[in-house]
Amino acid sequence: MPASLSTARLSAPDRAERWHEAVAHAFVPMEVDLLEKVPSPGVIVGHQLGPVRILRVQAGPQVVTRTRRMIADGGPPSLILTLQERGTALKEQDGRESVVRPGEFSITDTSRAFRKRIEERFAFTSFHFPRTELDVSERDLRALTATPFSGTEGSAALVAAYLSRMAREAQVLDEAVGRRAATTALDLLALLIDDRSGRSHKQAPRNTASLERIKQHILHNLHDPDLCPSTIAEANFISVRFLHKLFHLENITVSSWIRAQRLERCSRDLLRPVAAELGVAGIARRWGFANSSHFSRTFRAAYGMPPRDWQASSNKRDGRPSLPRAHERRRADHDVQAPCSVPR
Repeated sequence: MPASLSTARLSAPDRAERWHEAVAHAFVPMEVDLLEKVPSPGVIVGHQLGPVRILRVQAGPQVVTRTRRMIADGGPPSLILTLQERGTALKEQDGRESVVRPGEFSITDTSRAFRKRIEERFAFTSFHFPRTELDVSERDLRALTATPFSGTEGSAALVAAYLSRMAREAQVLDEAVGRRAATTALDLLALLIDDRSGRSHKQAPRNTASLERIKQHILHNLHDPDLCPSTIAEANFISVRFLHKLFHLENITVSSWIRAQRLERCSRDLLRPVAAELGVAGIARRWGFANSSHFSRTFRAAYGMPPRDWQASSNKRDGRPSLPRAHERRRADHDVQAPCSVPR
């Protein structure tokens, strides 16, 4: 359930005091200087997804400052990524000063002093990442704080789109899915930092972990004839483009990998007693091939013989069939162009 706070029903003096407390509790201890004589109502709505805390904030003009003394008082360090939705923020950290406009985002490191000033009513969504969960160098991170990122291009656009979607869906995600979504968010933030620092090659281990999680999702859903890049990306809260990028690490397309996994399972079942009960068409449907004629053509291309011949020759074969490597790695143009392009 979301945690929410609103100062709308409080008197002006009580509103200011309550807002100071709310900001320090929701974020980290900070000095808050409200720029209105009569403070506007403020609202904070929070969600927790695994290690990531999401805060949606709306309030009036103010300045927030985190001092070295406050940092020395303790508390685990975190990174705060803020998607600016309304109002323009002036941010300062690590010797930089930048303007962050609506549609842009910025990163703040709570382990060092910072200051943010907004001179109009504003709205933003912030994402709080424990510093210990993010495998990036201190040097690379320090070079990007108080820097505006456009949410319309490159790796920054990927991060902005994913985080915006995650924030919208946070209330309806169960605990397990929320943890997975948060893990992907951490991967994407690390990707952004590595990319902007010219260290994209370091992302391979993290991408490999994400790829393995997605492969497990695919294997659990091989029976679904509608399984395709767009449905896989949606279920794992990533973009289709990022999904294709992950599989490109292994020089294979998403649809080719799905097809190879389905064919392997069909080839095994054709050699088992279940084949007599289900028949070739039934086994094909069992593993997501909706069209038996297409299945027969695909199987022949992969294994060099029709499914029935494979089944009939089982008494002459001692070992288990191997994956059709050449077929598995064939790149089809529709893999990238079509939203749901897995042959059925």
